[in-house]
Amino acid sequence: MCPSPTLPPPILIADEDGLVRLVQELSRHPIIAVDTESNSLHAYRERVCLIQFSTPAADFIVDPIKVKDLQPLAAVFANPAQQKVFHAAEYDIICLRRDYHFDFRNLFDTMSAARSLGWPQVGLAAILETRFGVTMNKKYQRADWGRRPLTPEQLDYARLDTHYLLALRDVQLQALTGAGHWPEAEEEFERIASLRSDPDVPGAPSAAFWRVKGARDLAPAQAAILQELFGYRDEQARRIDRPLFMVMGDATLLELARRAPRRSEDLTVVPGMTPDQIRRHGPAVLRAIEQGLGAPAPRPPQVDREPDEVRDRYDRLHTWRKERARARGVESDVILPRRALIDLARNPPRTEGDLSHIRDFGPWRRGTYGREILALLSTNPQPASRS
Repeated sequence: MCPSPTLPPPILIADEDGLVRLVQELSRHPIIAVDTESNSLHAYRERVCLIQFSTPAADFIVDPIKVKDLQPLAAVFANPAQQKVFHAAEYDIICLRRDYHFDFRNLFDTMSAARSLGWPQVGLAAILETRFGVTMNKKYQRADWGRRPLTPEQLDYARLDTHYLLALRDVQLQALTGAGHWPEAEEEFERIASLRSDPDVPGAPSAAFWRVKGARDLAPAQAAILQELFGYRDEQARRIDRPLFMVMGDATLLELARRAPRRSEDLTVVPGMTPDQIRRHGPAVLRAIEQGLGAPAPRPPQVDREPDEVRDRYDRLHTWRKERARARGVESDVILPRRALIDLARNPPRTEGDLSHIRDFGPWRRGTYGREILALLSTNPQPASRS
């Protein structure tokens, strides 16, 4: 893809002096657009590799690999008087907070706004094509943004993620206000701005292998093999700085644990063990299997079962939310996030004051749905029998 012919080239920020000048420029604008690119598909531990900004006047791309100190941006993200427009902000917020400990105020998320409006397509590429006639090249969606140098085509692709967001925000703000959904959207933006990363990291804690799909169906001896193979894969991924799946897929690990091959030639019939994989990992995989065969069988972690009354309350809330969403033509979690449903089921409120202690249940949602939910939870139907 050639750089967009009708747009001036983006301005690359690759040193600390340039970042200072950028922060000064951004401070002149009450609304700016923001996006990030990370290398999750290409590294053992992902990191933010680009931060894009757009103002009405220009597009900027910050290179965090070249600019070591990004703290001047902290004031931008935390400024409550300046609106930051993202698309699908959750991932960007989590990554920026994880890598740089930024805090966020005054957020506008165009994907969240599209969902509140019930738009049939909420992905940025689809919206840009429908609303602005802009076609984005999908070639760079899986690019390794951690590699340098960056090509002009990569920079052009990255800036398109923010270039049209300010215009899109204006369209959506008018639509949200006209439909009476702005207070709901604003509250959701505040929830997204507070998100934090999952504490889990790639690593190989002793129980992490149980997250492999199908692990709980294994016999005890097979589970011990899977644990050893999982640890080996993690060591290799860490050593070469690649994601786990690029070393060996979960399905291959599971099949190795099931079959427990003992000889090199037995590996050839295991799905996923290509000649190249056998050349690279065959001897080590066989050693891991031997170690697993001699190891004590691991016990799967206990999964706490919710009491019947909690499950009944959740079912009622889930049905109520689905009906509300269907009537409005939106996805269910636009009405109420799943975490709020779980908290309501576990800690049923009795008064309107109790609602303020429910997670992800802000003032607008409390005012709109609070009495309805209190009435719903005040009934005590006979629990259905469960096998």
